Amino acid sequence: MLNIISSIISGLIVGVLARWFYPGAVNMGLGLTILLGIGGSLFAGLLTSRGSSNFSRPGLIASLLGAMALILIGRLLL
Repeated sequence: MLNIISSIISGLIVGVLARWFYPGAVNMGLGLTILLGIGGSLFAGLLTSRGSSNFSRPGLIASLLGAMALILIGRLLL
């Protein structure tokens, strides 16, 4: 249960930071922001495939870039 809560909190942080760093307005609610952060973390984890779940600065940067890539993909598809 604690793992799920920490994933939601880290997803919120990554999602908010990705929306803040992404150029232009990103219109989405809190739930989609959390899903964006979690998706960005999963996307970056699949690309790097290191397998460790420890907090690290490179992991945070990779998660931010993954979330920003998901924003870009979503904008290109819509």
